[in-house]
Amino acid sequence: MQRVTSREFQRNFGHYQDEALKSPLAITRHARERLVILSASEYRRLKRLDRRLLAVEELSDAEIEAIRKAEPPV
Repeated sequence: MQRVTSREFQRNFGHYQDEALKSPLAITRHARERLVILSASEYRRLKRLDRRLLAVEELSDAEIEAIRKAEPPV
């Protein structure tokens, strides 16, 4: 993922807006990632995945076993 400082992003907003349409763009402040800019279509795709349900048949044996062994927190 391409990274750019917030100052550089502000100076060249149009350019980085176009770049974010191609792939997500991390905006940094004080060398730390603060924001990620991405296209609206990519955002919608991720939101759809966020709400996706898994059928039991889609789980691996290891995942099912981990669920069996899981205990609620105290």
